[in-house]
Amino acid sequence: MNSLAALQPNLPSPLQHVEDERFGRHGVRLVVKRDDLIHPELVGNKWRKLALNLRAAAGRPVVTFGGAYSNHLRATAAAGRLLGLPTVGVVRGEELADRPLNPSLARCAADGMRLHFVARSAYRHKADPETLDAILRAAGAEDAYVVPEGGSNALAVRGCQELGEELRGRADVVALACGTGGTLAGLAAGLAPGQRALGVPVLRGGFLTAEIRALQQRAFGGLRGDWSLDDRFHCGGYARTTPELDAFAEEFEERHGLPVERLYVAKMLYGLVTLTEEGAFPRGTTVAAVITGAPFAT
Repeated sequence: MNSLAALQPNLPSPLQHVEDERFGRHGVRLVVKRDDLIHPELVGNKWRKLALNLRAAAGRPVVTFGGAYSNHLRATAAAGRLLGLPTVGVVRGEELADRPLNPSLARCAADGMRLHFVARSAYRHKADPETLDAILRAAGAEDAYVVPEGGSNALAVRGCQELGEELRGRADVVALACGTGGTLAGLAAGLAPGQRALGVPVLRGGFLTAEIRALQQRAFGGLRGDWSLDDRFHCGGYARTTPELDAFAEEFEERHGLPVERLYVAKMLYGLVTLTEEGAFPRGTTVAAVITGAPFAT
């Protein structure tokens, strides 16, 4: 297997000031943390979450989990191709096995990932040891290194701690979109006292607070940092958008020349505009928006 260093990640990722009157008229300064520029294929928080896990795999096949449009599956498949590492993707929904692959899963397969589709009922219980063992046996991956859905485990959280450390002294509030909570758990731990992390969940359900606490407990042995969540901007749930969100993202791209990924980043940026207009940030606040991903090019 090739060394991770051979992939030449762009770290620390750039920090870019964005002039936007929706923030400026409230005395708020917006900067964007361009984690989308870390690596062309292991984009954003995917690099930070996967790097330590790939090192821990030590050349063994990697099996991981995701839905049909999972950014995490695509990043893991790309890492496998780049590093010469076998990968297996366990995909939610056995009914998808008889359908043509969507562009996201087709990219995974093109990168060499072997796809294994499982029933949604089994997928819901994949963290149970017996269910996980059965899934791994069925996938022929009993000896593989297992990375959880979204890549969020203790190693991933410690990898994301570096994101917070890169932002020490650079912003008062650091915001990012959240799926499984691993990036926020690490980010908050890496920030300096007086800084706070703000997570914008892209899934419904209100379950992330407990997940993030559990991830920090496993990674650090206790809670770390000042963080909170705002659950208002998921637009109905994962992989869902609204015409209003699409229009906002298109306008943001045109205004600032920044690519805006729709399922995560657009919701976070829209949330920040709304919060700023609500007066959530005192005048003089610097808000850093972490660009955790890039639009998927089919």
